[in-house]
Amino acid sequence: MEPKIQEKAWNPELELKILKQWEESHLYDFVLKDDNFTIDTPPPYPSGRPWHIGAAAHYAQIDMIARTARMNGKNVFFPLGIDRNGLPVELYTEKKHNIRMRETERGKFLDLCREALDDLEAEMIQIMKNLGLSADLEHYYRTDSEEYRALTQATFIELWNKGLIYVANRPNNYDWVSGTTIADAEITYLDIPTKLVYIKFQIKNSDNTITVASTRPELLCTCKTIIVNSEDERYTDVVGKKVIVPISNQEVEIKTHHSAQKEFGSGAVMVCSYGDHNDVALFRELKLEEAIAIGLDGRMTEVAGEYSGLKPKQARTKIIEDLEKKGFVEKIEGVVHRTPVSERSKNPIEIIPMEEYYLKQLDSVEKMKSLGSEINFHPPMHKQILMDWLESISIDWPISRRRFYGTEIPIWYCKSCSEPHVPEPGKYYKPWKEEAPFNKCKKCGSSEFVGEERTFDTWMDSSISPLFVSKYTKDEDFFKKTYPATLRPQAKDIVRTWLYYTLLRCEQLTSQKPWSEAWIMGYGLDEKGMKMSKSKGNALDPLPVIQKMGADTFRFWSATEINHGYDFRCSEQKIESTKKFLSKLWNVSRFLSSFPIIDSATLTPTDKWILSELDRLVSECKRGYSEYNFFIPAIALREFTWNLFAAHYIEMVKSRAYGIGFSEEEKNGAIYTLHKTLSTILKLLAPITPFITDYLWQILYSKQSIHKELQVQQESPEDMTKFSKEIIEFNSNVWNEKKRKNLSLKDSISISIPENLIQFKKDLQSMHNLE
Repeated sequence: MEPKIQEKAWNPELELKILKQWEESHLYDFVLKDDNFTIDTPPPYPSGRPWHIGAAAHYAQIDMIARTARMNGKNVFFPLGIDRNGLPVELYTEKKHNIRMRETERGKFLDLCREALDDLEAEMIQIMKNLGLSADLEHYYRTDSEEYRALTQATFIELWNKGLIYVANRPNNYDWVSGTTIADAEITYLDIPTKLVYIKFQIKNSDNTITVASTRPELLCTCKTIIVNSEDERYTDVVGKKVIVPISNQEVEIKTHHSAQKEFGSGAVMVCSYGDHNDVALFRELKLEEAIAIGLDGRMTEVAGEYSGLKPKQARTKIIEDLEKKGFVEKIEGVVHRTPVSERSKNPIEIIPMEEYYLKQLDSVEKMKSLGSEINFHPPMHKQILMDWLESISIDWPISRRRFYGTEIPIWYCKSCSEPHVPEPGKYYKPWKEEAPFNKCKKCGSSEFVGEERTFDTWMDSSISPLFVSKYTKDEDFFKKTYPATLRPQAKDIVRTWLYYTLLRCEQLTSQKPWSEAWIMGYGLDEKGMKMSKSKGNALDPLPVIQKMGADTFRFWSATEINHGYDFRCSEQKIESTKKFLSKLWNVSRFLSSFPIIDSATLTPTDKWILSELDRLVSECKRGYSEYNFFIPAIALREFTWNLFAAHYIEMVKSRAYGIGFSEEEKNGAIYTLHKTLSTILKLLAPITPFITDYLWQILYSKQSIHKELQVQQESPEDMTKFSKEIIEFNSNVWNEKKRKNLSLKDSISISIPENLIQFKKDLQSMHNLE
């Protein structure tokens, strides 16, 4: 019989034809029902080219979650957005146009940012389409749209009215290069070489000195006390005495404090405003009066005296020179310092007192721990990232930023008395350019107002994604049926930001946790295990890879390479190697397409054996899919299809399927089992490789897409898997013996069939041409 499948190999170009078919049939259109499986899809950030190949793999697997849920009978709501707020696009725009944000008219700068985002966004959407994402790619949202920003502002107004927002002047993490406050959750640490300077402080009214080791000598002018550990016997006699600070000459007292480490440096520590967060805590605890040595421009202030106007690093170098000239240096050591930097810009941060808006979070920590414990994390180990972060929270969340491209804080201040006024929610407000929506001040009656110029921390926008997609405050029925969402998929590096802030904000607004499950993915690294970056030249562009090799090849690589939750390596060579499996699947399907579909048949022991193994495969795949760990089904399917079904069962029944030397009943048993096995493989593979499985399914089994099918279930047939090892060993032995004797696989050979395999005798004799 002529095979239905004429093409000799799977052609990835067919994917575009299948994509068009899906689009024209509206295959993945969402229709609201009472019970919905809502995915709070992470809106990717178009920060530059190329889009990270690890991110593309991440979104391919999120699509696998959606497809798995559909085949389990769920009504899947799979919205998609693009995150367009925040610092990265500002930096990209400054670099692209060789301009500075603060030296450019605000409206013009915002237009340039939008243009850059539109350009980058289009490529990301194209990659997602090519990958076969079954999300709603025609109606994706943008976090910089008026509708989205209006909701961010409305939630702020709601929390303001609840008393959860306040203004305070406190020491804040400050990225002076980008000119904005950043939250603790946005800080990471780099090991940077620096100098540990041992500085001699003169004890007042004495010829003796005390040595203090510091990596920040430029902050000597802000030193307000020296602390030593109470158990450090070296300093017992000097506690309570005063010392004269070198260079700046102020007198400060030596005090005891448990945070001073006897083992670090000299054991004596100068407390400055502000070298680090320990300084901040000590200033509060000891009620010290702060002095501000570094300004918002990132330069030393007049407090630094002759070093005023220098950048901290320049001032550090100059002060070390002066300390050495004046004999204040005991010694200098080269050390590697764990330096806090902005996670996005990688600039070292300074701690500077500033007035900012804060969202209360300290009061919610215990509630967040309780809600976090209720969320089912995949894999479970990543729940600890959230719990560790909750343990570390020490201040409320500073939510205001001194940037341009973000959602504006909707506040106007009375020009006369500075009383803040918030408008009614529902509209998108731009206080920096719009007239106040009030006639007069509620406090003093003045009619003149000044608009707030600051924007929100970008996480204020991102943290309402489950509320936006479920039409919070817009459509009550839709909201009730889609919120809380079912699942939040995301990368592990933003658990302490996006996941945590969403949990906090949604609970504050809805008194519910935003989802019941969280799916956390690791980092995509290069083939040597190094982080990818354009500057290193090791970034891999996913678009040409997908266009060249096909989405299914890329997706199957993603599933077989990534053990869920762990970091993974990206290599074009590895991606290409996965094409071999799709070729094997195609060849098997092409062979089977020669045979008719048979609804039922009497089975031989060989048929029962492979169906028993197939049932075990269904069980293993079901386990992996239930955990959203696609590594498990992908590996199991590859192993079964290649090394059991194709290598052994098909070879054992090939003659029987053609009816050569077998009865019609035996022939039908083989054909029935071949198709049952392949159709099951295609269904199990469908969430991972949606293109080739749908194409083969519609040629072989149905005019309806495989993606309309329910997933196969276990049938628990008679367990014959105990024979697998012996069958494999026997077949391998025969093949090896023929090879040893220089016989072809078709040549006859005299080998006895083991007693345990007698029930498979007829198929084994036919397979090997046994005498």
